[in-house]
Amino acid sequence: MDRRQFLRRSSLLAAGAALPFTNLLGRASGNFTELRRNVGYFTERGGTIGWLASENAMAVIDSQFPETARNCLNGLRDKSDHPLDLLINTHHHGDHTSGNPIFKGMAETMTGHENVPKLMKKANEESDEGEPNTAYPTTTYADSWQMDLGDEKLHAKYYGRGHTSGDSVIYFEKANVVHMGDLVFNRMNPYTDRPAGASIMNWIKILETVASEYPLDAVYIFGHGKPEYGVTGSKEDLEVMRDYLSAIIEYVQQGVDKGLSKKEITDKKVLDGFENFLYADFWTLPDNLGVAYEEVTQS
Repeated sequence: MDRRQFLRRSSLLAAGAALPFTNLLGRASGNFTELRRNVGYFTERGGTIGWLASENAMAVIDSQFPETARNCLNGLRDKSDHPLDLLINTHHHGDHTSGNPIFKGMAETMTGHENVPKLMKKANEESDEGEPNTAYPTTTYADSWQMDLGDEKLHAKYYGRGHTSGDSVIYFEKANVVHMGDLVFNRMNPYTDRPAGASIMNWIKILETVASEYPLDAVYIFGHGKPEYGVTGSKEDLEVMRDYLSAIIEYVQQGVDKGLSKKEITDKKVLDGFENFLYADFWTLPDNLGVAYEEVTQS
C-alpha cells in the first residue's frame, strides 16, 4: 500500500467549524481516563488525545477528528470552566490534527514542531478528499518548547526523525506523564512515513533516549495501542517497541548481507518473537521491511 492509500484509509483530512464552549451541546462521547494531577487521556477515533483540565489551566494534545474533538471538548468542559490555553499537535497526520479547526480561535496557543505545518500543507496538496485542514499550529519550535499551565509545566521536545520528521514528545512535569504521540504503537506494527522524513534507525534511538531521560515511574500515553495492551504504559513498553524496530533493521541487514533481493526480504508476515504485533492490515510488516530496506541500502 502506498502512502496516499494509507493516509486515505487511516485519517480523514476533514474540516469543522470552530465553536465556542457554549455551543458545544450534547453529552460527551468517547472515553476519558484521568492519570495523575488532572492529566489524562481521551480515546474515541484516531490518535489518543492527552489533556490537562484543572481550575487554572486547560490543554489538549492532538485533536483526532472534528466530531470527536467536539466530544472531547464537551467532556473537558465538565471538568473545568477554565478557557483552553493550549492545543499541541504531536505530529501532522490527519487522525491527530483533523480536529484542529474545532480548536482554532478557541485555544490561546496552537503549537507543534516547526515541520508540522509544512507537512500538513503537503498532505493537503496530496489529498483529494474533502476540504483541506488549514488549522495549522501557529507557534512552532525547532528543538524544545515549554509552557506554564497553572501549577503544571508542559515540555515539548523534538528528538529527530522517527515516525515522521516532526514528532514531539510531550511531558507534564508535575504529573510525570509523557505523551509519545505515534512514536509508540503499543504492540502494533507501526506506520513509518518515509516520504514525511521517517527513520526507523533514529526512531530506535529516540525510544532508547526517552526511556532513559524521564523518571522511572513516568506514565506514558501512546498514540495507538492494541486493545488488550491499551494506550498507556511504562518505559518497558517503550523498550518493547524499540526491540521490535531493532529486529526489523537486523532482519533486513541480514538479508542484504546474504545478497537477497528487496522482494525476498520483504516477503515475511511476522518476525519471530513478535507475533503479538500483528493487528491491523492497513500497514504491515512487509511495508516496514521495505522502509528498512531503503534505509539500510540508502536507496
